[in-house]
Amino acid sequence: MWYGRPSGGPTGRGGRDGGETVRELSVIGVRVELPTNQPIVLLREVDGDRYLPIWIGAVEATAIAYEQQGVKPARPLTHDLLRDLLQALSAPLKAVEIVELKDSIFYADLLIGDSVRVSARPSDAIALALRVGAPVRCAEKVLDEAGIIIPDEQEDEVEKFREFLEQVRPEDFAS
Repeated sequence: MWYGRPSGGPTGRGGRDGGETVRELSVIGVRVELPTNQPIVLLREVDGDRYLPIWIGAVEATAIAYEQQGVKPARPLTHDLLRDLLQALSAPLKAVEIVELKDSIFYADLLIGDSVRVSARPSDAIALALRVGAPVRCAEKVLDEAGIIIPDEQEDEVEKFREFLEQVRPEDFAS
């Protein structure tokens, strides 16, 4: 049974070996991209100008939106269960790292304790990181490939996005 691997161990997909540069990201929020109605999570480089948009599933979008809006469901969602499980096992989530972009698919690792990396979808990793207050980081090579810079004249679009986030309800992401 595979639970994880030591930091820098083989990933089967050329994952991070500990020598790559990573940048911390902040989670701006989630929205539905029209006309496809595909949810997207938008991240922004903390000490930079790049944004990282990642298309995600509706369930993960709801989980991220719930946590950002402080919605507490009557029963724990999967990400709440994972948080509680890590806490019960005294295995803290130290960080989330988006480590690779291959064939238009993003890959992430959960960094647990001092030496365990577990592969995860970025959307699940972000939802969990928000619940435990862990930083979200991204490999420089992924930001170089998929990061976008929004020109000053489009910054008002980002502001509109933030206003949208203040008004959106998690139920808006239900399919």
